[in-house]
Amino acid sequence: MDSAGLLDLLGNENRRRILRLLSRKPCYVTEISEYLGVSPKAVIGHLRKLEEAGLIESRVDDQRRKYFHIARNVRLEVNVSPYGFASKSAYPANNSFDITSCRHLSLDITLDEDADLETLLGTLEELEQVENELSLAQRWVQGRLCDVLDHISETVGNGAESRVHADLLASIRSEPKGIGALSRDVGVPREVVADLLEVLADEGVVRRTARGWELID
Repeated sequence: MDSAGLLDLLGNENRRRILRLLSRKPCYVTEISEYLGVSPKAVIGHLRKLEEAGLIESRVDDQRRKYFHIARNVRLEVNVSPYGFASKSAYPANNSFDITSCRHLSLDITLDEDADLETLLGTLEELEQVENELSLAQRWVQGRLCDVLDHISETVGNGAESRVHADLLASIRSEPKGIGALSRDVGVPREVVADLLEVLADEGVVRRTARGWELID
């Protein structure tokens, strides 16, 4: 499921409460109904949507009761800033992922499946610390991104349109692009993009080439 669909799905408080409950232990419909204080019929409807999204699965025990449990690990990120709104979902990388391929991140935490309980608890503590630090780092990076975009906006113009200017410049920084591609990137109609590019061209910031619009060095 894409991030927009996942965001819609989790917009319902009862579905979030169901996932919170199932993250503690598998449950059957009656347990979930009592926990939420809603009818079993309503619970079944929520469970069906979560199951269709692949977030939960079910199994039947010896007493023929159907238990529901979390099926996969997923992370949903939502970013709201003066420069845009975006959401993205991510699933855990497989065990073969090489962390050394990350230029700005260095970690040395390995999981020994044969380790004793004390060692596993120590590894758990290390990973929780890394998770907290990464969360702080994300917030720091987000703040610096907005600061840089603010400075770009001040450099290329004033007013609300300067933010769109910044988005356009960021979009063509790596490679020249046509108006259609830029319109999709920044979420602005083609006509508006064309007018803004002409303004930036008059200011000597960008130019139109055979490959598309590009920054002037």
